[in-house]
Amino acid sequence: MDEGESARLTVGDVSAEKQPVKEANRSPLWVPFQWFSKLAEEIHWTVVLGVIIIYGTSQGIGGALNRVATDYYWKDVQKVQPSEAQIYQGITSIPWIVKPLWGLLTDVLPVAGYQRRPYLAVAGLLGMISMLTVSLHKTLHVFFALLALTASSAGAAIADVTIDACVAQNSINHPSLAADMQSLCGLSSSIGGLIGYFVSGFLVHLIGPQGVLGLLSVPAALTFLVGTILNESNVPDFAYGQVYQKFLDANRMMWTTLKCPDVWRPCLYMYMSLALSLNIHEGMFYWYTDSKAGPALSQETVGFIYSIGSVGSLLGVLLYQNILKDHPFRSLLLWTQLLLALSGMLDLVLVTRLNLKIGVPDYFFIVIDESVFKMINRLKWMPLLVLSTKLCPPGIEGTFFALLMSIDNVGLLTSSWGGGQLLHVLNVTREEFGNLWEAILIRNIMRLLPLVLLHLVPNGDPNSSILPSELLVTDEAVAEAHEGDDVEMISLVENRH
Repeated sequence: MDEGESARLTVGDVSAEKQPVKEANRSPLWVPFQWFSKLAEEIHWTVVLGVIIIYGTSQGIGGALNRVATDYYWKDVQKVQPSEAQIYQGITSIPWIVKPLWGLLTDVLPVAGYQRRPYLAVAGLLGMISMLTVSLHKTLHVFFALLALTASSAGAAIADVTIDACVAQNSINHPSLAADMQSLCGLSSSIGGLIGYFVSGFLVHLIGPQGVLGLLSVPAALTFLVGTILNESNVPDFAYGQVYQKFLDANRMMWTTLKCPDVWRPCLYMYMSLALSLNIHEGMFYWYTDSKAGPALSQETVGFIYSIGSVGSLLGVLLYQNILKDHPFRSLLLWTQLLLALSGMLDLVLVTRLNLKIGVPDYFFIVIDESVFKMINRLKWMPLLVLSTKLCPPGIEGTFFALLMSIDNVGLLTSSWGGGQLLHVLNVTREEFGNLWEAILIRNIMRLLPLVLLHLVPNGDPNSSILPSELLVTDEAVAEAHEGDDVEMISLVENRH
């Protein structure tokens, strides 16, 4: 027996001895820690921490607190009319609509040799300064208050698109971890949202809306921290004179990618599946709070229902991560779309008051309705997010993922406008809800229409790559020619002649 065989036997014996230890560590309580450890080892702990901070504290807790606090801020501090507050809320969302711009900047314009870190730092500074301004200035003019809140929204959007680019990049480099990365994003967001909604009413009552907005400088400070510690290779001597050409290259690559059938077909499905699921939330909300036709829910009750909805969303993430993440996209989207249409019938039961006839109180039934809807909606959203990360070409991950999210946002906007038009046609108003059941029924039927387009979605292994090899060959060739450089940065800083 030679030394090589002895060494292999020794290694095998050691592995055999360690196997029982590994099995002993597989208790249910230890599984989450093993999962986090796996992600931190395969990717990098700073990326995992960045996802938790930006999705969990900034978008989760911060988003929930911001939603409640800004409503009270416009109403009780600025004392604006409801129509004005609605306009202001739309203005503050503009930075999220132009997410591809932020993505393009992070992809083609490094700062001091770094592509992600400076943008996260700037995003954190924007959030801190704007939130402290609104919080500490007691008589802030409405224009400057709007400017500060929009700046805070811009900081959150920049942080979101930057960490999304990190997630997309790592999903391409580690295809088997793409679903795990999206599960981490979803878990962080859901848990953060649950915590935020749960404490939002108490905090607004205790320190007022301006005090709560001031607290939002803490998530912004943590975002700044991520920008200082994120693991990223430095590429010195960047040719800033070629930035314009890099913008053109990025746009050309995006267009080339979008023309690929393996890309535009899933994009079309994602848009249509969201646009055809009409949103009639405002009609349901007005009915919820109506004292005559509806159950007349109080503000505290509505806030509690939001928090319960976050629990349903969290359950959806857990189900996807532990049971459904390895299922093919097409079959999973088939069942989630069917369940989404079926769950909408709970609203029909509620509005027609059938729940009272069978002895189920409104409050209990609405809690079940909200939880089921959030869980199924999250189960539908998770594979779409994983699919989106797999459609991003190397080098412009941030830009292309932001573009895909903008397509989704346009789908959601179409859904909202379509639902509003449906409510208008059926004469569902602040005081008239007689035709609300028809709107619910039409919405539920339209939720079935995306099933006709499921053939646009790939039906292969969700852990494998989707992009054709010709979209990756250039970057791979450059990476081989410049061994040791950062793969993603090479596609942007090297001259292509």
